[in-house]
This record gives sequence, C-alpha cells and structure tokens, in this order.
Amino acid sequence: MSLTDALQRLTPSLQSALRQALTLSAVEELHTAYLGRKGMLAQLMARLPELAPEERPAFGKAANAVKEELSALLTERTGALGAEAEEAALARFDPSLPGREPWKGSLHPTTLVMEEICRVFNALGFETISGPEVETDFHNFEALNLPKDHPARDMQDTLYVSDGVVMRTHTSPMQVRAMLERKKPPLAVIAPGKVYRRDSDITHTPMFHQIEGLLVDKNVTLAHLRGTLTLFLRALFGPEVAVRFRPSFFPFTEPSVEVDISCILCEGKGKIGNEPCRVCKSTGWLEILGSGMVDPAVYGHVGFDPECTGFAFGLGVERVAMLKYGITDLRMFFESDLRFLRQFA
Repeated sequence: MSLTDALQRLTPSLQSALRQALTLSAVEELHTAYLGRKGMLAQLMARLPELAPEERPAFGKAANAVKEELSALLTERTGALGAEAEEAALARFDPSLPGREPWKGSLHPTTLVMEEICRVFNALGFETISGPEVETDFHNFEALNLPKDHPARDMQDTLYVSDGVVMRTHTSPMQVRAMLERKKPPLAVIAPGKVYRRDSDITHTPMFHQIEGLLVDKNVTLAHLRGTLTLFLRALFGPEVAVRFRPSFFPFTEPSVEVDISCILCEGKGKIGNEPCRVCKSTGWLEILGSGMVDPAVYGHVGFDPECTGFAFGLGVERVAMLKYGITDLRMFFESDLRFLRQFA
C-alpha cells in the first residue's frame, strides 16, 4: 500500500472508531493513536524519505489536510459526549428538591465561653478592655508587686522577647494600664485575651486565654468579691452550683482566695453511682479561679491613693470551656479539627 493510500484511509478509519467510542477517555486514546507523537500520522510522516523529492511537497500538503480533518472529528466527538453527559446530569436533577445549605462555620468554643463570661460581667457594670500581648517587665511584673528578685516570678514560666520585654504571662497588665490611664477610681474592668507561658502537655499549652477582672472604689470588701464571683459562677454554671472560697497566695492581692465550685459531673457527691468521679478526683470540688483584695503596694505603682480598696480575679477560659462542654484534652482547642468544631455550630 502506497503512503498516499495509507494517508487517505486515516479519516474513514477514525470515523469508524469514533462511532464506538462511548467515553471521553476512549476518545483521548484515539487522539493518541492517530495524532500522538508515535501515532499513525506521525509514522506515515516518518516514511517521507521513501518518496521521490518531487512528490514530497504534495504529500506534506495532503498530510496537513488529513491532520485537520482528524482533529475536527475528535473535537466534534468530544463535544457530543460532553453534551450527552450534561444532559444526563440534568435529567437526574430535580429542581423541586430543597437545597443543601453549606456549613458557614461557627464560633470556636473558646470564643463562645469568653463572650459568655464577658456578657455576665458587662451586665454587672464591668467594662471590657484590651491591650498588647508583648509587654514590658514593669507592666507584667513590677507594677503587680513582683520585683525582679521576687520568688513568685518562678510561678510563671516566662517567654522573654528581649531584656525587659516579655510575652505577657497573664492579662493583669491591662488592669495596670487601665489604672495608669484613669488615674483614680472608680474603676471596674475585665481584660480577656491571649497569654503565653513555657508549657506544653495535656493540660497546658504555650498559648491560652485568660480573663482577669479588677474593681477599685471606696469601701470595697471581701464580701463584695464573694458576692460578685458567686453571682458570676451561678450565671455560668447554673443556680444550683455550690461555691466555696479558700485562703491562697497571689503576689498582687492580700488577702488572696482560691474559688471552687461543686463538681458539675458528680454534682458535688465525689462519685457517680458507686464509681469515684475522675473529674474532681472524688473531692466533689473543682478549682475554677483565683482572686483577692488588691494589695496596696499595687496602688503605689500606678499613682492611686493607697487608701483605695478593690478586688481582682482571674480565670482560664479553656478550663471553663472544658468543664462546660465535657472536653478532656486541652489540645483539642488548638488542632482545628472540623469534626470537633462542628459540634459548637
């Protein structure tokens, strides 16, 4: 068979093959077989030296025409199969069915709890304030009665940015800034935000969230602190929750108290059925926050009258969220697992 005859048979051969090609992948295979680098047309062009020199131009022109025909046939079949697929898809589509609303995301459980806490204190007259996460040593420690040689600095594993500059270890520096700005009482603020410490395990992370509060006025007593925090905790965990206050130590409050609530899982009984409660370790109580009356030394650092009285408190937001939602591993808050986050939509 001459090269010219073989060239002319390519078009009808492809037409016959395309009639049996029922999928786009089959058409792609035919494209490779006829027009690929090692396809039928390329093989015929490789035999061009077999022709006499005067026959080669005519053969080359005919080969280009056949190539265009083959390309047009392949394109036409591809379009026809695409149209058939689209028509089949439309035939399966029922416009009367209700649509599926896409998931628009939800607030993170830490954000939900933080906003709930702020709402309770805002209703009590506290103002929400914010401040920098990179703090000076003065605002983070010294103004809070923690001089450089104070042993209580060892209680907080600090991340230092440079000499005298730290990643804040608590949100209390915002209380210092608020007092420096206002210059005199009355003052009632809460300071939510991120804090940083050198911790990382099942119950600690290098970054977490705290909310700390401060109230300074005349004749503020420990009874005001007790009443405010009891109201807050019952608003957060329910009116039946029991609250107790225990003596403690914090460098910037005197006296200082730890606040516990009755275990929300065993309801303060210390056991569930005949089994000991693992959440409260059978004590019936859960430590929830620290607080106390502001130490007069703090007023001296911010220019307040030492005769002022006030109280301060602080709590970890993730710990509250773990108790409210029954979360056992702190790291779940930071893993961005959609299966976990969708539960709070």
